[in-house]
Amino acid sequence: MSSPASVPALDEQLTAAPLLPWQLVVWDDPVNLMSYVVRVFRRYFGYSEEHATRLMLSVHNEGHAVVATGPRETMEAHAQAMHDYGLWATVRSAGE
Repeated sequence: MSSPASVPALDEQLTAAPLLPWQLVVWDDPVNLMSYVVRVFRRYFGYSEEHATRLMLSVHNEGHAVVATGPRETMEAHAQAMHDYGLWATVRSAGE
């Protein structure tokens, strides 16, 4: 049984934490060809050839690229899909 002191007062306002976006980051690796990375981005995300190529070049030249932003669960599913394609991907808070 809980004591009355542990029950919040009815006049307290509860607010939910803000839904911060999450990012899917794809990292450079020495294994996958640049053309393969472009093909994965086009096939999985539906990106245009130009957009997929820009992202691939960021991965290649800068070591990583943010390829998608959204809810955490969605980004985690995307990361698993990238792993299934053989790409190295992680999820991070957009605030990092």
